[in-house]
Amino acid sequence: MGPIRDGHIDNPKEARMVTIKDISKKCGVSPSTVSKALNGYDDIGEETAQMIRAVAQELGYRPNAAALALKTNRSNNLGVLFVDAMRSGLAHDYFSLILNSFKDEAERRGYDITFISQNIGGAKMSYYEHSNYRRCDGVVIASVDFTDPAVLELVNSEIPTVTIDHVFDSRTAILSDNVQGARDLVCHAHAMGHRRIAFIHGELTSVTTKRLAGFHKACAELGISVPEGYVVPARYHDPRASALATQKLLKHRERPSVILYPDDFSFLGGMTVIEKAGLSIPEDISVIGYDGIQLSQVLRPRLTTMKQDTEALGRLAAANLVENIESPKTWFPHQVLVPAELVEGGSVQKIGA
Repeated sequence: MGPIRDGHIDNPKEARMVTIKDISKKCGVSPSTVSKALNGYDDIGEETAQMIRAVAQELGYRPNAAALALKTNRSNNLGVLFVDAMRSGLAHDYFSLILNSFKDEAERRGYDITFISQNIGGAKMSYYEHSNYRRCDGVVIASVDFTDPAVLELVNSEIPTVTIDHVFDSRTAILSDNVQGARDLVCHAHAMGHRRIAFIHGELTSVTTKRLAGFHKACAELGISVPEGYVVPARYHDPRASALATQKLLKHRERPSVILYPDDFSFLGGMTVIEKAGLSIPEDISVIGYDGIQLSQVLRPRLTTMKQDTEALGRLAAANLVENIESPKTWFPHQVLVPAELVEGGSVQKIGA
């Protein structure tokens, strides 16, 4: 290895991990003193300890992962369980942003992440078994079938878990405020003069249940009647399902003046059907999305949508999971509600006086 000067190695091709001996040599103290400073012992002077820690950071010192695991009984590895119904994986416009935020916060706190599955090298194992196999200190669970026995096995195990957009009594849940989000969209449509408001929703999940509650609650408060056939099931992140649902709504004897879609990506299917029917957005029919992904803002007209705070959802999931892992005696299960924000585009026509 080339000499270390000002925390840099002259020859990166010959680089190796910085050791306690490297730090002791630069600081002019014994390796045992360096070890005590890095491990928080209080039998050395605070000024010396601060100097050693500063030099360790300057040199890019990283403790040996195996040794650290033996000392803390932790792997500093977080599992991610994410299986959406459409099998989109990391191409999922919405959840990929949450997972990226989760990853950033986990790394900031000194943790790596591992994706959890049930098929490793052709060998079948449960989510719980895989989490143990990878020695995950904790697991975040998002966009899965929360009634799946394999998911319940993991949630009910000794491994700390945090869920996103689903509540278990014994676990912390990070939740986008879907009740208020759906309610705000109905109120916005009403304020723009719409009274014939249809709702295409995703598959029956905790998120869907909350959005349906918000939709019907707002309609009741505003005195809006919801005709039979105005609430149509589809699937999240599935343009084809939303296209079929849109066809049903356009054939309704009293066509809605505005349609709420399960998410921005699914709206693409509805947009195609509306255009094929010879209708213009928003002149002939208004549309509203959900999620606030980048796609919604490059469409023309721009899509009015409810933007979910993906950065906060991922960051809070990581922070709460790490808190559960590192402070088990003071941790308690709780729910964190994250508000969403209405983003007005040009896809909702103002009608009436």
